[in-house]
Amino acid sequence: MSARTTRTRLFAATTVALAALSLTACQGGTSDSGAPAPAAHSSSVDNNQPSAKGGSGEVGEDSGSGKGPESAGSTTGDQASNSGNTGGSGSGSGAGEGESDPGVPGECSASDVSITAANAPRPINHLLLTATNTGSKTCALPPYPAARFGEAQSVPPVAESSKPQALTTLAPGESGYAGVRLSSGDGGGENGYETDSLTIPFEDGSIATVKLPSGGVYVDTALTVTYWQTSAANALEY
Repeated sequence: MSARTTRTRLFAATTVALAALSLTACQGGTSDSGAPAPAAHSSSVDNNQPSAKGGSGEVGEDSGSGKGPESAGSTTGDQASNSGNTGGSGSGSGAGEGESDPGVPGECSASDVSITAANAPRPINHLLLTATNTGSKTCALPPYPAARFGEAQSVPPVAESSKPQALTTLAPGESGYAGVRLSSGDGGGENGYETDSLTIPFEDGSIATVKLPSGGVYVDTALTVTYWQTSAANALEY
């Protein structure tokens, strides 16, 4: 082999080697220049991830600390308290409204009064009923005595002209009076009969049994009663 040939081959080899080194350098430069960007991007993502996880952790701590349930529990407690207070107030108010006025007397019952019957000296054929409060409280008599003589199926009519301005109210020991026209004085009455029993019902359903004068009384279709009065004289005017 000649010296020229040898130099030519060496030059070619050198050129190839330089080309390879240049290519390697170029590849390394590309790798070096490209790597930082992805690395920086990756580092940025990695640096941000702990912060994001920390934020999520804080939410988790808030959730896990029971703030939500405590708030709900507080609301429930307040509601229960409000409900209790409202119930108590409503109950108190209702009780106050339901109380009766102590200044208004209640209705008399048969157990509160004693009723007697006596023949009136005048007018003839009249009976005087006296109702005395034997109880310890003031009470109001019914408007008039719904007197039932014997087995009568109906009560006698009331003389409207005897109606007072207000119900007759009796304090303990006081008496009210009612007149009863038993029969027609001129014999014009019909369906007359004699009886020795008298009952007077009260508005609460109780019934007073009244003892009639000895021998009983005679009644006919003229039978009439008056409203309860505060005096015997007023009761016998009708």
